[in-house]
Amino acid sequence: MVKIALDAGHGGTDSGAVGNGLQEKNLTLNIVKKIGGLLAEYEGVSIIYTRTDDRFVELSERAAIANRADADFFLSVHINAGSGTGFESYVYNGNVSPSTIAYQNTIHSEIMKAIAGVQDRGKKRANYAVLRETKMPALLTENLFIDNANDAAKLKSEQFLLQVAHGHVEGIAKAFGLKRKATQQKQEEPKMPAPEKTAYDKAVDAAFEFLKQHGVVTQDRREEPVTRAQVFLMLHRLAQNMLQK
Repeated sequence: MVKIALDAGHGGTDSGAVGNGLQEKNLTLNIVKKIGGLLAEYEGVSIIYTRTDDRFVELSERAAIANRADADFFLSVHINAGSGTGFESYVYNGNVSPSTIAYQNTIHSEIMKAIAGVQDRGKKRANYAVLRETKMPALLTENLFIDNANDAAKLKSEQFLLQVAHGHVEGIAKAFGLKRKATQQKQEEPKMPAPEKTAYDKAVDAAFEFLKQHGVVTQDRREEPVTRAQVFLMLHRLAQNMLQK
């Protein structure tokens, strides 16, 4: 039996970060409940929550809950603030076990796969109480910035929050070698919904269609690097089209 302690950051009188009509405490609880629901589809998993509703829990008590349960892994979910953008994860900046680093590497990687297109701010270390006081490998994730308008737009989407939860669960399952329950294995593997397109992505789509219609480009290779020679050719084609009109 693998015991996973799930910690929804903040709660009650502690709202955590706020911005764009959102409160961190509500988002973290939403994500953690989704993680717990998805983990329940795996064999041999016991889930411990530090909170399941909107209540305040001291940092030391969060760690104590996991320690008393003799959990195998502690996961604390947070939303960032500070006008940045993207995702980052943390482990304790003191002495940690090799398994802690391995779990961070695996889970961080799976989350980034699930939220493709979001900036990867990296795997970091910090002296956070829930990482310092837990006796088992522990990870804290910061899932986008609540005070960034583009990040907040994603955080307002239940579909995106499910993708965040899915990434966490895929990482945990991979790190601990979890297997889906028999009834789950017989069903078709759930398909992750495609990430919602941002205003920037939609603008790029429109630009591509315009250039394609005017014979400037033929293939959508927006993620590939471009040389100056290619830029010259595209500008030349566009100029020719304009001069012909």
